[in-house]
Amino acid sequence: MADSNVADRMRQEWNQRAREDPHYYVAFGRREQDDAEFFATAADVLRGLRGEIKRLPPAGRREALEIGCGPGRLMRPLAADFAHIHGVDVSDEMIRLAEEKLRGVPNAHPRHAPESNLAAYADESFDFVYSYAVFQHIPSREVVLGYLAEARRVLRPGGILRCQINGLPESSARYTTWEGVRIQAAEVAAFAWRHDFQLLALEGAATQYMWTTWRKQPTGWRASLRPEAAPGTRIRAISNALTGDPLVPASGPRAFAALRLEHLPGGADLLNLEVRIGGVPGALSYLGPPEWDGVVQLNVGVPAGTRTGLVPVELLWLGRPLAEAAWMRVIPPGPLVPRLLSVRDGVNLLSGTRIVSRWIKLVIEELAHPERLQARVDEWPLGDLDIFCTGPLEQRYEINARLPDAVPAGPHQLQVRAGPRPFPPVAIEVA
Repeated sequence: MADSNVADRMRQEWNQRAREDPHYYVAFGRREQDDAEFFATAADVLRGLRGEIKRLPPAGRREALEIGCGPGRLMRPLAADFAHIHGVDVSDEMIRLAEEKLRGVPNAHPRHAPESNLAAYADESFDFVYSYAVFQHIPSREVVLGYLAEARRVLRPGGILRCQINGLPESSARYTTWEGVRIQAAEVAAFAWRHDFQLLALEGAATQYMWTTWRKQPTGWRASLRPEAAPGTRIRAISNALTGDPLVPASGPRAFAALRLEHLPGGADLLNLEVRIGGVPGALSYLGPPEWDGVVQLNVGVPAGTRTGLVPVELLWLGRPLAEAAWMRVIPPGPLVPRLLSVRDGVNLLSGTRIVSRWIKLVIEELAHPERLQARVDEWPLGDLDIFCTGPLEQRYEINARLPDAVPAGPHQLQVRAGPRPFPPVAIEVA
């Protein structure tokens, strides 16, 4: 059970946010969004969740549970995918809003969880448990790990857990109900191992938005696996996991291979499979659901120091070779080319280049030297840049800065320079 002081603080502070502007604090898109805009912000998350729902057997009366449902932004559309969908939240104000917004959805059931647990639900109640943008706002490691253990309890055998966790390195800062605890990929994988979860995805390691997918297996399942029980597995094809073409760079943000595998053992996961590229293990990140022909996709990062040319790829399961080696064509990485991906208001993200809060947010990819970054609005330089790495592999950075008081309302030119490289100027409007 969660520490009552932590649960009380979470409830009070999220109640305050729910009363102030619930759509903003849940979707972090724009102040005072209307319902249509608020629910539209869930589109990308819904696509990802529905991709994981494909791992469940088709049809049947499937039941789902959302941890941290807020005002029902995900529950309302996902209700069409399940016989019943339930949601819990530590904030009774958020649950009150969810009840209003889900009034016309009879199979959606929000519930207040004042102790930050799933005690209201019986064992083996759900086929799918999910959580998005919730655990990274919890200030207690014990509460997050408690939710993961409770998810196993309420999942049916073979059920799927899909959740997002802040995987950034540990910080010495005091965690709050906004900037919550950080749990790195190795700890997530170790928890899945100890609790007999089959680890199917661990994406975005070392980022604030790490996603993981687990399947509930019987207690003692992992210890019972035997390599001699594996059928003949074949590597049908290898391609670039991001582009689909047959060429994989030796390093850089696109150095990921996708193996398409036939007859993979049902007990395989990211913890008992190994892919060696040129004899060196690569980092596994995703094992997909079977496609129409039974083939599954396994994504792996290219190990540092991999040579170019035709490189052998070996697949092992439980420490033993599982398939004949295949060959992958590795090419030299292209040069890093910094790209300014977006410019938007730093608070009201959906307002784009119309700066209404006097905070501006930039996202730049392949930025090798963030310390050399300079930005100015017309003749006014932006000082005290808050530079935050959101994607170590892509060298993607988020830069936040407050406009100088001297910048008047009206149209302006934002000029950004990465060392000697200038980006094309961006037209902004200051409200």
